[in-house]
Amino acid sequence: MVSGKLIKLLVYEILEFVSFSAPTIVVAEQFASAYQRTKNVTEKTYYWLVVSISIAYVALLALVLWVPVKVLLHKKHRLCSKIKLWRPPLMICIIFTTLPCFGFSIAVTEIQKSASNSSTSSLPDTLPDLPVSLVLGSLIIVDIIEKLRKYPLKGKPIKNEDWHIHTTNLQQMKTVSEQVEPSEENNSVSEPARRNPMPKPRTCSQNPRPISTIADETPFNSGVLRAISHQDKRAAIFLSSFIMWSDTIEMLRVSGHSAVFKSGWLYPVYIFSYISLLRIALTPQKSLVNSAGVFLQDFPFIFVRIGLIAVLGTITPILGLLKNILVTLSYFYFNYFTTFRVFNTNETSF
Repeated sequence: MVSGKLIKLLVYEILEFVSFSAPTIVVAEQFASAYQRTKNVTEKTYYWLVVSISIAYVALLALVLWVPVKVLLHKKHRLCSKIKLWRPPLMICIIFTTLPCFGFSIAVTEIQKSASNSSTSSLPDTLPDLPVSLVLGSLIIVDIIEKLRKYPLKGKPIKNEDWHIHTTNLQQMKTVSEQVEPSEENNSVSEPARRNPMPKPRTCSQNPRPISTIADETPFNSGVLRAISHQDKRAAIFLSSFIMWSDTIEMLRVSGHSAVFKSGWLYPVYIFSYISLLRIALTPQKSLVNSAGVFLQDFPFIFVRIGLIAVLGTITPILGLLKNILVTLSYFYFNYFTTFRVFNTNETSF
């Protein structure tokens, strides 16, 4: 019988390899079709030449880079422990898959522009959504798989078991402290100061924080509300992975607008969208991810959206611009401005 661990590993690796190879071949095929239409010939020599080059490119990268890196990561556990700030599979996908796909997408629009100028065809009103959805969807799939590797797919998460062990240890520590306090009081009865005992101040140790954390995780004891309030890290990974890239997805969808790809705004939209994708290669647990999201996505998107709205109108939502501004201002204010003397005042929270 094949073990479940081996099956999970094979499924993960197949999905990651498809996400690594499929976008380049599909987007290159669209470029080949657009280039073939501009030639107005019945032969498909140029079409099959571009498709074969893309397949050879993917096969070469798989043999030279993808497979060796995967083997090293699975065999050399010491190497994995040293790589703490970034994830090699996602970095490979961003550099060798996403970058060529963006280049092919820009080349398709340039070919259609040249064809429209020569009066052989006209530009469409919108570009197809398949390249954007395929490229970003592949990156999200690889991101989810890399996050799910340390979690089992069956059974409860290990974190809940650690919480129960932690609470039992706290209860044992509390019983020991209750047994020690009466003995200390009996030994100190003979002291003169014992005649007027002072009340003991209340401390935070009576309500340990880990217990309240567990209560917050499961606030309902029974009924439908308890079933709805279940929280599992594995399900949250899928939710957070798609939500994190909603801003980049919206920005790339704007590039399909005719007013954008017919003008020079196509290039800054693709350039800054690609820069925002670089943060997916960072390890999610590190605090560097928050600052990278601001400096690589929200802060550059402010200027791109302001330029698009000023020149082409509200083709990009104003709510997206408001989100970028608020995220950037809140990051700088709470992380840097509050350290200054003007903002560093004690404030009572209600």
